[in-house]
Amino acid sequence: MGAVAARTFPLACPPSAPAEHVASFIETNLSGDRFAEYLDDPQRTILAARADGRIVGYAMLVRADTDDCDVELSKLYLLPDQHGTGTAKALMDNALTTAQDWGARRVWLGVNQENQRAQRFYAKRGFTVSGTRTFQLGPHQENDYIMVRELR
Repeated sequence: MGAVAARTFPLACPPSAPAEHVASFIETNLSGDRFAEYLDDPQRTILAARADGRIVGYAMLVRADTDDCDVELSKLYLLPDQHGTGTAKALMDNALTTAQDWGARRVWLGVNQENQRAQRFYAKRGFTVSGTRTFQLGPHQENDYIMVRELR
């Protein structure tokens, strides 16, 4: 999973993001050891997308610590050779079903304001922009949209 994360996370970053900051983020947050921690966290679920027996993408859902019944779609990444194959839609459908099974009322995510491809994908899946946030990438703050989809 960490190898897929290392290949896919840079694709979601704006071109202006310094490579060393992207690499540092991957090392700190997307390593095999971190994924082991994520898998042990009862508030998180990781869903893998597979093709020909190999992991080609993943999604991570995080349950809210509050009683607001929100679930964060923390990550949804797919290797470039899988774009346009329907794998991303299937992974998203699986993530939304999982959130619904948890009793979530809505799913939210953050997407970089420069990542128009991802924004279009999320909009096609029923997500709408509801606000903004910053995302720390090294010493720089990136600007994200918060997108939300109601489930009920």
